[in-house]
Amino acid sequence: MFSSAWNFVKRHRRKFIFAGAVVGGVYFLGKYAQKKMREIQEREAAEYIAQARRQFHFESNQRTCNMTVLSMLPTLREAIIHQLNSESLTALLRTKPANKLEIWEDLKIISFTRSIVAVYSTCMLVVLLRVQLNIIGGYLYLDNSVGKSTATPLAPPDVQQQYLSSIQHLLGDGLTELMTVVKRAVQDSLGGLSLKQSLSLLELEQQLSWIRAEVEGSTERPLSWYMMSDEESTLADQACGLTENDVITIKLLNETRDMLDSPDFSTVLNTCLNRGFSRLLDNLAEFFRPPPGDSALSSAPDSLSAISLPLAKIIPIMNGQINTICSETPSHFVQDLLMIDQVKEFAANVYETFSTPQELQK
Repeated sequence: MFSSAWNFVKRHRRKFIFAGAVVGGVYFLGKYAQKKMREIQEREAAEYIAQARRQFHFESNQRTCNMTVLSMLPTLREAIIHQLNSESLTALLRTKPANKLEIWEDLKIISFTRSIVAVYSTCMLVVLLRVQLNIIGGYLYLDNSVGKSTATPLAPPDVQQQYLSSIQHLLGDGLTELMTVVKRAVQDSLGGLSLKQSLSLLELEQQLSWIRAEVEGSTERPLSWYMMSDEESTLADQACGLTENDVITIKLLNETRDMLDSPDFSTVLNTCLNRGFSRLLDNLAEFFRPPPGDSALSSAPDSLSAISLPLAKIIPIMNGQINTICSETPSHFVQDLLMIDQVKEFAANVYETFSTPQELQK
């Protein structure tokens, strides 16, 4: 029996060897496939965790952006009121001075100027901080990433402080220059209008459009200049005295300037300005509503265009708008700006750019 079995094996030896090779190959192939499957699953899990962590960090960063905007609005408001002080003029009018008409004319220009400047500067603050904090946020994400290739931080704390302090240009020289340009445009648009002349809301909207066209159509300076000076950083003037942190800060500032000069940034800022001036007109519209009981005007389809107010009555209304525009409590004005989809998308693109390792960007 064993002899016949052995003879059978010898006769079919090649078949047995082939079958054994096939079975062994299938076994090892199965083991290899299981190993690769585990590697793929582990990699996918790691990528999912990394993406979830990145998304959480981004969302946290956006909340920080919102809170930073709100925290800086009182400083912005005080800076505008300090340089465009209409309160001193209104106090002077109460004394019934001889040059009352002259004071009213000054009040007209200042009241419109400071509310328009408030819209511009608040919109600029929102989009500039979106750029700066998402650049920093992206670098901080890389600094805290597992498996970071270098121990040198991309955004050390001293650099963050130095870089973010550049916002002072918008609150200082940039704001002063913006006031000068807006005031000149307001003077050109409203200077010749009598205080007794009545304006409808539509006519007021047209006046604001003319002022915007003059401010934004100026070839002297782009709007980005008011947010960040186009001059070289004062740090660069120190030449050989630059520290490693100074070099990193200059790099961040240059990257920010590149962002501010991009077409995407201009589109987002223009969207914010359109929304901001639309919200300003909505606020003003509350004062152009027909008086209670006036059914004829209330039922008119374009009742707001039918109602006009003397410029002298519009001035105090416009003068008080800064307290709504630059309000640190979540007002409709600021909330509108923070919730604009284009602003969110732009912020995500900035964060994506600066939170992706450079080797993956190549």
